[in-house]
Amino acid sequence: MKRPYLYAVALVAALTMADRAHAETGAVSVVFTKGGLIVGVGGGEGVLTLRGKRYPFTVSGMSVGFTIGASTTKFVGRAINLRGPSSIEGTYGTLGAGGAIAAGAGGVQLQNANGVILQLSGPRVGAEVSAAFGGVTIRLK
Repeated sequence: MKRPYLYAVALVAALTMADRAHAETGAVSVVFTKGGLIVGVGGGEGVLTLRGKRYPFTVSGMSVGFTIGASTTKFVGRAINLRGPSSIEGTYGTLGAGGAIAAGAGGVQLQNANGVILQLSGPRVGAEVSAAFGGVTIRLK
């Protein structure tokens, strides 16, 4: 019994794995400050390290939902599925709830339209409680 759809699935899987084989992973560090009441607004700067070179970038973002207070987070982590340094640019969506009182740990995983995934974690300093939907935009300097 022939199953042509299995051949199509196998072909798509093979092409996807071949495409990911060319993707790169870079190190990322970001300092992001956020504050607000209902609408949270934030910004910061970061550096992508890829192939031994450093690429500075700016981060801006906004969240809408329940946000009270202010915090600064120093994130470190990695950017995966990079196709060169410029693929880190774009808008990354977030959805989640979190909070920091005085100092605590925060973590986030974000993805942009280029397929780049940022896996970041780091300590927060400040007093902020949020349950909001938002996003951040990254632009190389």
